[in-house]
Amino acid sequence: MGSNDLKYEVSQNAYIKLVLHSLKHPTSAVNGVLIGRISSSNDTVEITDAVPLFHSQIPLLPQLEISLILIEEYFSTKGLNIVGYFHANERSDDFELGGVAKNIGDHICRYFPQAAILLLDNKKLEALKKSKSSSAIMQLYVRDASKNWKLVQSDANNRFSLKEPSANVILLDYISSEKWNDIVDFDDHLDDISK
Repeated sequence: MGSNDLKYEVSQNAYIKLVLHSLKHPTSAVNGVLIGRISSSNDTVEITDAVPLFHSQIPLLPQLEISLILIEEYFSTKGLNIVGYFHANERSDDFELGGVAKNIGDHICRYFPQAAILLLDNKKLEALKKSKSSSAIMQLYVRDASKNWKLVQSDANNRFSLKEPSANVILLDYISSEKWNDIVDFDDHLDDISK
C-alpha cells in the first residue's frame, strides 16, 4: 500500500505536544518529529508521540542529525520509529510548506517511505478558540509518485484524523492554563542538559 492510500492518525498526546510547542515560541518557527508505526492492518500510520526539536536555527544540520539519531535509538527499543515531521512557521500568516520542512521530510522518507509532514494551520488555531471544532488544526502533506510534497485536502476520505475526538477540548484547557511552559525541546536541552 503506497502513501497515497494510507491514513494518518495522530494521538492526543502527540497532537497537544506539537501545538503547545508552537505556542511556547509564537514568534519563532518550531519543529519536531512524529513517532509511531504502521498499523497491524498496514493501512494507517499511527502517530503515537512527538518529540519537539527546535525553536531557533532550524536548518542547522549537525544538531538535526544528532537529535534524529538519539530519538531513533530511544524509540526503536519501544518498537516505534520516526514516521514524520512537524513544522510551524514563524509568521502566523504563512501557510506554505517551506524548503527546510520539505528537505527534512525528504530525509525522514529515506528511512520511512510513508512519512508525512504536519504543518500547523494558524488560521485554524485561532478559529479553534471560538468554534470548539473537533478537527485537527494541522495540514497533512505526503509525497506523491514524483516525490513532491502535496497537501492532502481535509475532506480526502478522512486520511488524517485525531485518534481521540476530545483532543481539542483538552488542548483548549491546556492553552487556558498555559501548559506550553512545560514543553521542553532539543534547543532547551542543549541550553540546560537537566531538561
